[in-house]
Amino acid sequence: MQKIIILIHCEDQKGIIAAVTDFIVRVEGNIIYIDQHVDFEQNVFFMRLECELTNPNSNLAAIKNVFEQSIAVDFKMAWEIQPKEKKLKMALFVSKYDHCLFDILGRYSAGEFNIEIPLIVSNHQDLKAVANRFDIPFYYIPFTKDIKEEGEKQQMELLQKHEIDFIVLARYMQIITPNLISLYENKIINIHHSFLPAFPGAKPYHSAFKRGVKIIGATSHYVTEQLDEGPIIEQDITRVSHINSIDDFIMKGRDLERIVLARAIKLHAERKTMVYDNKTVVFS
Repeated sequence: MQKIIILIHCEDQKGIIAAVTDFIVRVEGNIIYIDQHVDFEQNVFFMRLECELTNPNSNLAAIKNVFEQSIAVDFKMAWEIQPKEKKLKMALFVSKYDHCLFDILGRYSAGEFNIEIPLIVSNHQDLKAVANRFDIPFYYIPFTKDIKEEGEKQQMELLQKHEIDFIVLARYMQIITPNLISLYENKIINIHHSFLPAFPGAKPYHSAFKRGVKIIGATSHYVTEQLDEGPIIEQDITRVSHINSIDDFIMKGRDLERIVLARAIKLHAERKTMVYDNKTVVFS
C-alpha cells in the first residue's frame, strides 16, 4: 500500500484542514498522521500529513495535479507531495574531524536513516580510509581561496551527477559558496558548537573553559549565506562544572554534535522540517 507525505504552508484562513482531509477521502486515502501549526504573529498555517492510498491503482502524478487545481490554487499554498518510502540521496562533506562521520555511517549501516549516501566529498584525504571501510565512494576536492571556483565546479558536477537531494556538512571546515547554497536552498545541514557568537575562533572550548561556562551545547541548522545564522533544526545541551577539564569539554561537545546532527538528518530525511522567515517548524 503506497504511503504519501503532504507538506503545506500558506496564509492562515478558514477551511484549510477540512479541504485537505476531504481531498484525502476523494483520492481514497486513509490519514495515519496529521499535525498543524499556526504562526499567529505572521498569520501562517503549516501542515504535515501522512496517508495510505488504499486504491492500488492510485497515480501520484494525477493526485498532485488534482491537489494543485482543486485546493492549492484556491488557498495560495506552497506545498509538496512525496512518497513516504522514497529515500533521499545525501552527500557528506568532511574535512579532518571524524567523529560525526563515523556516527553517521554507523547509523546508516544500521538502517537508522531512510536515505542513500552515494558519495563523500572532502578537501583533505585524511578520511578516505573511513569511506573505504563503509564502501562509499570518496572524492578529494582541494578547496582553497586560490582555487575556490574550480573546487565549487567539481562539487556541483558531482552532486548533479549523483542526483543528490541534500548535503550534510559533517564538520566540513570550509565556507560553502553562494552558488552551491542557491542550488540547495534549505537542503544543506551544518553542525557546530553553540558557543557562537560569544566564543568564536579556532579554540572555542578553551575560551569557554577560561570563562567557566556551565553548559556545553551543539546546534544543527540549514546553511545560508549568513555564516552560522541559518534556520535551526535541532539543538541540545549538557552541563559542565569546575571539575571538568578542557578535554572533558571537547569530549562532551563532540558527543552532542554527533547526536544533534543525527537528529537533524533524520528529521530532514523524514520530511518533518519546514522553513520560513529564517526559522523552522519541526513536526514530531
